[in-house]
Order: sequence, then C-alpha cells, then structure tokens
Amino acid sequence: MNRKEFIKNTKRVVIKLGTNILRNDDGDVSLTRIYSFIEDISALVKSGKEVIIITSGAVGLGKKRLNLSDTSGTAIKQACAAIGQGKLMSIYENGFDTYGLTTAQILLTEDDFSLREKYLSLRTTMNKLLELGVIPVINQNDTVSTLDVTLRVVKENMQVCFSDNDKLSALVASELDADMLIILSDIDGLYDSNPKTNPKAKLIKCVQEVDDKILSLAGGVSDGGRGGMETKLMAAKMVTRFGGKVLIANGKSQTVIKRIFEGEDLGTMFLPTKENLSGKKRWIGYATNIIGKIIVNEGAKNALKNEEKSLLPIGVVGVINEFKKGDVISILDENQNEFARGIVNYDSESCKKVVGKHSDNIVDLLGFKNYDAIITRDNITIL
Repeated sequence: MNRKEFIKNTKRVVIKLGTNILRNDDGDVSLTRIYSFIEDISALVKSGKEVIIITSGAVGLGKKRLNLSDTSGTAIKQACAAIGQGKLMSIYENGFDTYGLTTAQILLTEDDFSLREKYLSLRTTMNKLLELGVIPVINQNDTVSTLDVTLRVVKENMQVCFSDNDKLSALVASELDADMLIILSDIDGLYDSNPKTNPKAKLIKCVQEVDDKILSLAGGVSDGGRGGMETKLMAAKMVTRFGGKVLIANGKSQTVIKRIFEGEDLGTMFLPTKENLSGKKRWIGYATNIIGKIIVNEGAKNALKNEEKSLLPIGVVGVINEFKKGDVISILDENQNEFARGIVNYDSESCKKVVGKHSDNIVDLLGFKNYDAIITRDNITIL
C-alpha cells in the first residue's frame, strides 16, 4: 500500500502541534497559522474523519503575556501554563466554532495514564466525544503536574510515562487505536544527518522500523519546546508497534495538513510493524510510571525475549526500590539495561526473599504462594 492509500484509509488521526509552529519569530502566537490548521482540520472532520489535537503552547503564551524572558523553575512554568491555557483554548474554540464544530478541552497528567482505572475511563470519554463529532483538544496539565518535582525526590530512578507532548501524543494515539499520528514541527522530517550543520543532509521519506540506527539520527531538544527529534522518534516507535502510522512534517509549510491528506509526499512516514501489541500490552509497556525494578540473569532474559516465557524467581538476581503486588515494574538485564516491563505478582519484600530460588520453595520461604512466576508471560511487554 502506497502513501496515498495509507492517507485515504485513515479514519482516526491524532495531530500534534508543537510550540514552535504555534508562534511566530517574535514569540507571539501565530494566529494565521493556527487558523489555517483549524480550517484544514475542520475540512477533515466534515469529510468523516475523526481528529484529536495534541497542542503545545500554553506555557509560551503565558510567558509572553507576563513579558517574561525566562521560565526556568517549576513554579513559574506552572503559573505561565495557568495563564496561557485559557488563551490557547479560546483560540481553538472560536476558530472551530466558525465552522460549526465543537471542541472539548482535556488536560492530562501522568496519573491519567499510569492508573489503569483512569486510563480506561479516559478512553471511554474520548471515544464518546469522537462519536458525538467533537474535536478533543489535549494538552499536558503543566499547572498541576507534580511528578516532575515531588516524586522524583521521594523515589529515585522513577520513570514517568510522559514528560512532553510528543510522548503524550503517542499515548493518546495508542489509547484510542488511531490509524495515524501526525507530528507537526519546525523541521521537514527526519534527515540522515543534522541539516543545521550539514547542508548536504538528505530527508528520509520513509522508515520501515525505528531501530537503533534510526534513533542515532536524533538531535537535541528543540528551541522553545521540551521535545526534539529523539522524543518524536520514540513516539514513532511506540505508535508503529501497535499498527499505527506516524508522519513527521513541517507545520510551517502552507496548508500542510490539507496537502498531507491530498496525498502530497511531505515529511517522513514511519510504517507500522507487524507486532500489533494488544491494548493491555501497550499500557504495560508505555503508559505507566515505573518505580520498582527487577534484575534478571541472561538465561531469564533470553526466555522472556525469545521464548515468551514467564519470569520465574530462579531467574531473578536483584530487586530495586519498593513496589506492591499488581504494580508495573521494569525488567533489567545484568547490565541494568531495561528490556521489558510487567505486572508483578508479589511485592518487593517477597521478591527479595525468593531471589534465585525455585518456584517449589515459594511457600516455604513466604508462607504462601500466589503464582509460580514473579511475572506471568501474559503480563509482560518486551520493549
């Protein structure tokens, strides 16, 4: 199937609008560009497509409104987000209202994905909004998100499920089974080398798989935003694993959304893999905040990755941090490289007591036995 057919068959699409394309060179909001996006998206919705918008820009708008030159520090960033979010949403509401379309503001924190009940509730709500013909406009809730400061002090080695809108857009696309994620940035797509330093860099039009070679092409963080090409590639890797497509294109190009859906060969297209992870496996692998970790030996690593086996206590060599039964934890090899995640059947103290032991000894060591495995194979996602 060629690109035009991919685009034509796209029913549900997530469009991520980055900070740098929502403002002009002076740092002011670019109303002309935003209204161009709104016009193109309105046409898509009226043609029968379902569109979810992931928008950046609240912190930047608040910063501009307060005439600040610097937003370093969590408190000032949260204050700017509180001021800028209302202004940002009013632009979308007024714009789509011109075309007779309704928007819904959704502000999300990490817990909305990491806590399974919230995750499922959020999915139900957003599916209902799309069913009603509403356009969800989603942003990270910077004003109240506390994981970035509080929990990292309390829990060392914590991994949060998202810290930028690139990853957020991938989580939303995964949660809603979107056919396609479009990430609009201020760059034409993925290049074979850094175009800012190499004038001969070539745009890569199509990526079959986001492997280590592709990831090595990422640069640093973009000016003004929290993401960069690395976060976009990680988003692409996640979405393509569940069967979705990803397109990274330049949002500063005139009528870019319209041209994409007319089949024009813009940006870099990332093709879906054949894995098609289930919803549960996606949640385990990508949507949870990770505190607890287990280190396994090489034999256990091979059994998990290549033989789709459960993790038995005899393959465990170490336990890091505290966790409860039912938590999603990280699975590391002996070099402490993460290669999988899973829902654990025992808490951290119980795991420490059975490290390296045979499953037959669990009752003797703990006085009870929930499962033979520390983590059963159906609850493991290989990364």
